[in-house]
Formats: sequence, structure tokens, C-alpha cells
Amino acid sequence: MNEAVEGQEEDLRNRLNAMETKLKRMRDQRNNFTENARRAADSRNSMQNQGKEIRTKIKEYLDQQKEIRNRAKEHQLKRDALQNQIRELISQKRGKKESSKGNKSAIVELSETVAEIERIERQLMTDGTISLKKENSLLKFLKKLIVKRDELTPLASELNLLNIDLGDMEGSIQLLKAEADAEHKIMLDFHSQADEIWNSIKPMFEERDFLQAEGDRLHAAYLEGRKNADEVHSSIVEMMKEVNEIRDKMKAEIEEGKLVIENHNRLVRESLTTPDKDENLANSLSEKLIEQGSLTFGGTLSGDFSIAEKKPKAKKHSRKLRTTRGRKR
Repeated sequence: MNEAVEGQEEDLRNRLNAMETKLKRMRDQRNNFTENARRAADSRNSMQNQGKEIRTKIKEYLDQQKEIRNRAKEHQLKRDALQNQIRELISQKRGKKESSKGNKSAIVELSETVAEIERIERQLMTDGTISLKKENSLLKFLKKLIVKRDELTPLASELNLLNIDLGDMEGSIQLLKAEADAEHKIMLDFHSQADEIWNSIKPMFEERDFLQAEGDRLHAAYLEGRKNADEVHSSIVEMMKEVNEIRDKMKAEIEEGKLVIENHNRLVRESLTTPDKDENLANSLSEKLIEQGSLTFGGTLSGDFSIAEKKPKAKKHSRKLRTTRGRKR
């Protein structure tokens, strides 16, 4: 029976050792997966930080490029406005009339208005044959022209247009052409600057895309590492349940073995104990003696009551008196 118990205990111990060895390997494997995931996460974060920095630089360059393109657009609009004035002046020079007044450009309307204002003012100052009624009519019309001039002046000033002289069509056309060419050159210079910025940005886009792809790859590696570590950890948890069950079983068997040994030792001690050495019996008898004052034994032991043999009395010998010699006197 003991051999069977010991064999079962040895089997449990061997299983426990094997499982603990396997648990150690699994923990090492889980730690390796966790460490790989941590390194991948660190590398991913580094890539993301680099990507964030380069995206910030790209945005700064793009904002700068956009500002330059806007400035080029402003000069383009000025160039187009000047070219429109040139076409209108050429049309007027060739005797072509505009189909509608609304088609006239601001600079032409402003120039015509200024010329008309100067003509009326000169007429009012020099012509003495004008009647009062006619003079009032001219003054009223002059006021309207002045209001119109004041409305057109800010627009022409905003477009940086020249106040052309309708009396010198050819000179005005050449002047407008020179101004349009200057605006066109400024526009081209701004576009060249914007193109240079774009050439600087293009490598940044490639680097940004590389960092993004590398960050995605490292993030996938991190997720894979965490997944593997979690799977191994789940297996460890399941195996730990079995290990604890085996340990509990071994502990129970050890406790049971201890109890068997204790019971066996107790029985041996009881079998080797005589009544005169039984401590419990002595205590019981002591208590009974105290209560009753006497004890009655069920038997006697040899030697408890021994009869002493009477020895014969020794005879007294009478003392013989002997004569003694005395000294003669």
C-alpha cells in the first residue's frame, strides 16, 4: 500500500517538474514576444515622430509656396487688366466702339471721365457766351462726373493702373504695354520661386511616405508580438491551473501520509504502554483517590505482600563467673 502511494506521489512529482520546466520555457517565449513588441513599438514611435516633423516642414513649405503663388496671381491680374486696357485703346484707336458701356475697363472709364471733367471746367472758365441755365446744367453734370471719378480712382489705384492720356493713344498703349510686361515678369519670378520650393518639397514627400509605410509595418509587428504574447500567456494561465491542482493533490497526499504515520506511531506507543506507565490511568486514579479516600485494586502483584519469616530468638548465655587471682597480701 505504501509503495503504491509513494509511486503515485513520485508520478505527480515528475509531472509537476515537467510542467514547471515547460512553464519556464513558455514564460521565456512570452517575454521574448513582449520584448519584440516593445522594440517594434519604440521604433514605430520614432518613425511617427520623424514623420510628424517632416509633415510639419512640408506644411510650412506649402504655406510659403501658396503665399508666393498668391502674390504671382495678384501680378497676373494686374497684367491681365493692363492688357485689357491695351486692347480697348487699340480698338478705340481703330475707331471701333464698345457694344456697351459696361464693357469698358476702369482705366478707360476713369481716363474718359477725367478728360470730360477737364473739358467742362475749361469751357466754364473760358466760354463767356454760356447762359445761366446752360451753366447750371454743366455744373450739375460736372458734379456727377466728379462722383464717378472718385468711385473709379480707388479701383484703378488698387490695380496700380496708369492714368492714360486719351489724347495720346499710341503713347498710352506703349506705356500700358511696358507696365503689363513688368507685371508679367514679376509674376514669372514668383512662379519660379514657387517651383523651387516645390522641388525642395518633393523629396520630403518621398521620405514622408517611407516613414509612414515603415511605421505601419512596425505597428503591424507590434500587434503581432502582442498577439503572440497574449496567446502564450493564456496557455500559461491554463497550465498554472493544472500545476496548482497537482500541487494541491500532492499537498493533500502529504498531509494524509503524515496523518497515517502519526496514527501508526500513536498505536505503537499505546501498545507498548503498561498500566503502571499509563499517564491517563494514573491521573484517573489520583482523582478517584481524592474523591473516595480509598482505592480497590482488582488484583495484586507478586511481591506486593511478602511475609517475613520469623527468626528464632537467640538464646541468652549466662555469664560464667570465673575466679580471679588476686595479689596475695
